[in-house]
Amino acid sequence: MGRAGDRQEGGFTLIEIMVALAVFSLAVLALLRLETATIRGARVLDDSLVAGIVARNVANEAVSEARPPVVGRTSGSEVNAGRTWTWVRQVVPTGNASIVRIDVAVSNRAGQVVGRTTAIRPPDVS
Repeated sequence: MGRAGDRQEGGFTLIEIMVALAVFSLAVLALLRLETATIRGARVLDDSLVAGIVARNVANEAVSEARPPVVGRTSGSEVNAGRTWTWVRQVVPTGNASIVRIDVAVSNRAGQVVGRTTAIRPPDVS
């Protein structure tokens, strides 16, 4: 017969539980970082999508106006998707005097360019 002090009980030691909690907490932190990166990526994608729409709108207005836009730089702002976007339109002459290239860059509130487009205004057809 064994003595009372030799009896082993099943279960985990305090060290084993602490190691398991440490591993679990590292996994939870990694998942939180992944979630944050996913949210940030979705925000960047949303910004670039809406800024691209704003850039195309500004370029299309310049292409479809009755008179050709003036060569040079023009800037302005537009509200789209509940946010204010700042745009810069650069009209550049081409080899043909009746054709111009229209470059539009759209910036977010932080001043970062997040959308661009280029359009060509063909000569007026009468």
